[in-house]
Amino acid sequence: MSIKKLLIIPHLKVQNANALSSPFTIGFPAMTAWLGAVHALQRKLNQQQLPVNFIAVGVVSHDMDLQTYKGENDFVHSIVGTGNPLDKAGARSPFIEEARCHVDVSLVIEYYGLTLDDKDELSVKTAQALHANMKIAGGDILSFQTPFRKTCDDTNDEDRRQISRLLMPGYVLIERSDLMIDSMNDGNDALAALIDHLSIHYSCESDDDGNANWSRGRKEHKGKTNGWIVPIATGFQGISELGQAKNQRDPNTPHRFAESVVTLGEFKMPHRLQSIDAMLWRYAIEGDLYLCRQRIHQMPLMSEAEDESIDSEFN
Repeated sequence: MSIKKLLIIPHLKVQNANALSSPFTIGFPAMTAWLGAVHALQRKLNQQQLPVNFIAVGVVSHDMDLQTYKGENDFVHSIVGTGNPLDKAGARSPFIEEARCHVDVSLVIEYYGLTLDDKDELSVKTAQALHANMKIAGGDILSFQTPFRKTCDDTNDEDRRQISRLLMPGYVLIERSDLMIDSMNDGNDALAALIDHLSIHYSCESDDDGNANWSRGRKEHKGKTNGWIVPIATGFQGISELGQAKNQRDPNTPHRFAESVVTLGEFKMPHRLQSIDAMLWRYAIEGDLYLCRQRIHQMPLMSEAEDESIDSEFN
């Protein structure tokens, strides 16, 4: 459908969000964290008898402050960690370092299931739920601007430009698994494909006076624009059969072990997108894969008939 009903939460500031997005990457919080937080928000609204379904989420980054430091003679950055709480002797207890970041984002949420009479109620109850001790990516919500609703025709250029202006200045996170696929088709394994697009190469040239001039940059790939490419965690892959585990948290839900799925993403300014749908992430289940994907990479998960049947449960 080209007509989208959007709930926009501008400039959501989160302190101490989890920056350890996968077992081997540190940076912008994982997409599973953002979609999980929005799903938790929907459940809070449903508990308040508000019949809304959040079906897709776009994340626009306005600012990110990764909590690291680098000393004068240090070669790498170190994590700024804490050791709370203190032990009985008043000393810092042993702890596992956790990478944290402070972020300022805007969330663009596609939804359905509300009538015109619920217009103001959605914004008010969303603000109330966000104030009610909600966590996002493990971090605390400091502040946000008033959430508002917006209807957008994705085939209308003026509608798209209006949404883009509301989100500027900022950068939308876009999935670029196509870069991984192209590199793997050339014979690289997954990790080599990831590093191939992220590694920084240094080169040195000497001038006529013998002075060394250093330059740095990423490898250029044929036919590909060199954008702001980053590693992102987009889901999990099951590595064991469904079953029961001793002392599992939820005794009614089958348990399985899983590992993170990491791919490439790109930060783009909103006005460079051809459609609003290009920024939206959705859940996707593909065999043993539990993913957050964008529609250009995603098989349909729900038919129009299924959409209507879910709507009828709330009406």
